[in-house]
Amino acid sequence: MENCGRGCAPGVRFCQKLNRVKTLDDDVMATSLKRCLSTVDLALLGVGGMVGSGLYVLTGTVAKDTAGPAVVVSFLIAGIASLLAALCYAEFGARVPKTGSAYMFTYVSVGEIWAFLIGWNVILEYMIGGAAVARAWSGYLDSIFNHTIQNFTETHIMRWDVPFIAHYPDLLAAAILLVATFFISFGVRVSSWLNHIFSVVSMVVIAFILVFGFMLADTSNWSAKEGGFAPYGLSGVMAGTATCFYAFVGFDVIAASSEEAKNPQKAVPIATAISLALAASAYMLVSTVLTLMVPWHTLDPNSALSDAFFRRGYSWAGFIVAIGSICAMNTVLLSNLFSLPRIVYAMAEDGLFFSVFSRVNPVTKVPVIAILVFGTLMSLLALIFDLEALVQFLSIGTLLAYTFVAASIIVLRFQPEKTQTKKDSSATPNPNPEPSPTASDAQTMAEETGELKEYESFSDKLQLVEMQKKSKERRGPGQLKARWEPYLDRILGDVEPGEVVAFSVLALMVSAVSLCAVLVFGTNQLQLPTWSLTLLVVVFGLAFLLSLALIWVHEQQPSLKTFQVPLVPFIPGASILLNVFLMMKLSPLTWLRFAIWLTVGLLVYFGYGIWHSKEGLREPQPRNMAARYVVLPSGSLVETVQAVQPDAQNETTPRHTPTPSSGDQQDKR
Repeated sequence: MENCGRGCAPGVRFCQKLNRVKTLDDDVMATSLKRCLSTVDLALLGVGGMVGSGLYVLTGTVAKDTAGPAVVVSFLIAGIASLLAALCYAEFGARVPKTGSAYMFTYVSVGEIWAFLIGWNVILEYMIGGAAVARAWSGYLDSIFNHTIQNFTETHIMRWDVPFIAHYPDLLAAAILLVATFFISFGVRVSSWLNHIFSVVSMVVIAFILVFGFMLADTSNWSAKEGGFAPYGLSGVMAGTATCFYAFVGFDVIAASSEEAKNPQKAVPIATAISLALAASAYMLVSTVLTLMVPWHTLDPNSALSDAFFRRGYSWAGFIVAIGSICAMNTVLLSNLFSLPRIVYAMAEDGLFFSVFSRVNPVTKVPVIAILVFGTLMSLLALIFDLEALVQFLSIGTLLAYTFVAASIIVLRFQPEKTQTKKDSSATPNPNPEPSPTASDAQTMAEETGELKEYESFSDKLQLVEMQKKSKERRGPGQLKARWEPYLDRILGDVEPGEVVAFSVLALMVSAVSLCAVLVFGTNQLQLPTWSLTLLVVVFGLAFLLSLALIWVHEQQPSLKTFQVPLVPFIPGASILLNVFLMMKLSPLTWLRFAIWLTVGLLVYFGYGIWHSKEGLREPQPRNMAARYVVLPSGSLVETVQAVQPDAQNETTPRHTPTPSSGDQQDKR
């Protein structure tokens, strides 16, 4: 048994490395970046990230091909679904005001390798998102001038016919990204003011569309003669919801900017709520106007709003719509270029990515190297790849990040609090430790602080166990609630605090994946009979609900002054289920590309990140000590064994080993 324990020790230490969590500094507001963003700045960043080309393109596409005028309901449901994820981001952004967004939130609660993989996928998401918006921006502007730019490029510069890439290099898309990168490198205030300008112009154009559009509205376009309000039925509304959900991707820029906010505890939740409400209202109202101006089945999916005004005899309004569309796409472009370098900076600052990207310019207070390098990479993507190939890969990284942030909320809310003594001892091992306190000292300290301390004496442990039994009403996070103890104490009473919650979160994820897989693939791909499909849905559904119930019967951390998600774990659980369902709807080719990118990320982590992690540098070195003996008040000896590094055993020297009497040896046995 001893040999097995020694043989497994390297594997255990390796797993602990992979799952180590980030230790936050006592002053979470300390930063090398510049805290200068207000609530209005953050809210406009969020609106700019969400209200982009989707408002001018997605509304017409979903209305014509998927939901009809009921696209309004699709946007409403999608907004509510996005709110589930936005609440989780808002709590983390206020509680952990550090840049890094989903990467940072996963690092402080779940573990290092999971945080790296989330950050790695978010990097790809922002790069592809920015390149795709630049391609859409270029194509929209080119369409206004009757595709003159494309024709000139193909005729006089270059054209290629290679699979998986564009037919011609989009020089305009690459140029706009390089120009935006140049401006963003000047600092957060310049980026914020540029976003303000484009956001204000975009909102003025939206107001014009709503006012003028409602003046031209004709309610007969929703009548049964034209197909009614919901011509595709409930299935069309839900299919439209899945598409409209991606229109709200972008609010995470607020959490990613929390390290540069003046008062993130208040500004991040308020800005998240305001931006999501404004974006949802804009999408719903514009969809209403669009389907009331012209019959939904006659919409032009590529330029629905401009075409609607043109068909009503107001062609000049199309130019105003074009200006608003370009400004809206500029805000999304700035949002992606603003967030991407900060994710890279956070990973490099923690040692998981190349340290050169953690350098902050002393004048502008931004990671200039990260901005320039990844802005250039983004422009190369826009130069080579076409819009369709980019968009297919966009959503999976976002949904995965949403899933892990929701799971992190549950883990962090039920995580036992770490005492200062434990943290200090693990951070800097003392070569000359002081002797353990006596049992009476332990009891006195525990009574004075109200916290459980870590001791090396067995008698102290017995004293603390007795104190726990006497104070059942005072329970810490991760422990079973008092009212459920008579029913569940026999099963869960002996488990360490937080272990049941951690296992339940894992079961929650597995049951959510299984349930969604059956719902998505059960009928067509798997061709399950009705009774089998129903049975699997019931089994996995009950497993999902049971996991939520097991989490709920445990104590949460006490309420904080910062914003907290209500109804935990139910709201994060619903967010996990929704995100997993949408991921299951993605194409197999998207999953294949995702697996390839994940493999590259693992090579980077195991080749660089795991060896340079700053959390790894904080880990204590194994002590050269085989055992310690503590004299109990009864006069007997108790041995406490500590971990010894295998290749240092020959060098181990016992500190002080008194020779026990025969009676003491019997007591020890």
